Formats: sequence, structure tokens, C-alpha cells
Amino acid sequence: MAESQERQHGEPTRKPLIWLHGEVKTPPFSLQGRQEAGMLLRLLQEGEKPGMPLAEPLPDIGTRCGALRVRDAEHNWRIVYRIDADAVLILDVYPKKTQKIPNEVIRRCKDRAKRYDATVRDSKKSG
Repeated sequence: MAESQERQHGEPTRKPLIWLHGEVKTPPFSLQGRQEAGMLLRLLQEGEKPGMPLAEPLPDIGTRCGALRVRDAEHNWRIVYRIDADAVLILDVYPKKTQKIPNEVIRRCKDRAKRYDATVRDSKKSG
């Protein structure tokens, strides 16, 4: 069963989404694909951990990383994310065209997460 975080009155808390790359809009997503992506992102924000077939872990990118799997009219989309204590980072959004995640996507996601971590670390030092 998925875990969730709740406020005092039973309302789920929502972590902010931090978009490091990509977007979910129509087009290229269909209306149904965009709605599914929004529902899955909201689950992440509320602390849910969707499993297969809705999401898959991506330890090759890093701990707490995964990909939401969005079936759409034209493509099967992947939304690569990392769950931090205070936010959900969106590392990439791309149409899936091959069985394996392309090495270039893995490299880009690792680089974006690394740059984000460095920026956060630097802002804490100077703040």
C-alpha cells in the first residue's frame, strides 16, 4: 500500500514541484495524457509512492529517483523525478521510443540533479 503524509485535518500535504527540465502541456500531450501526468505528479507531491505499472524506480540515476509512466495517444511518456525531503524535482520529460532509457537521458538527469544540489548547497553557505 502506498504511504502518504497528512496535515492535522486529514488533508494531504503537498511538496512543491521543481521543474529542472521539461513540461507537461497540450500539445504534445493529449488532454488525457496531461491529466494522467497531473494525477501521478500529485500523488508524488502528497507522499504516495506509485509502483508498476504507473512508475518505475531508476537507481541508475540516483536514490529516490524514478520515472512516471504516462500512456498517451501518440507516445508513451516518461517523467523522470527525484523525491527530496522538501520537494519533488522533475529532471526530464521525454517520449519513450526504446526499451531501455537512453544513456543520454540518464547522463542529463544526473547532471541536472548534481547542479541543483550544488546550487542548494551554495545558497545555504551564503545565506
